[in-house]
Amino acid sequence: MILEIVSPEALLFSGEVTSISLPGVDGSFQILNNHAPIVSILKQGTVKITAPSFNLDKEVADKFNKVNDQNYTLDINSGTIEMKDNKVIVLAD
Repeated sequence: MILEIVSPEALLFSGEVTSISLPGVDGSFQILNNHAPIVSILKQGTVKITAPSFNLDKEVADKFNKVNDQNYTLDINSGTIEMKDNKVIVLAD
């Protein structure tokens, strides 16, 4: 599936991922390929991203924490997520 993470300052990430875990207001949840359409509000917490490879721009790479070659995390204060047609868009603060 395609993931885009957008902040007010910049596009933080855009690429193919295998899973994403998010801090929802009612608890953390995970999205995998072919997930049903969803719109949700996010609270402060950590977004966990799993992908075959990561291509991060130098300008935003410092916002991400590398767990290993296929896993990165991103701390957010709040946000919104939409999953539709195998594309996830995260609007993060």
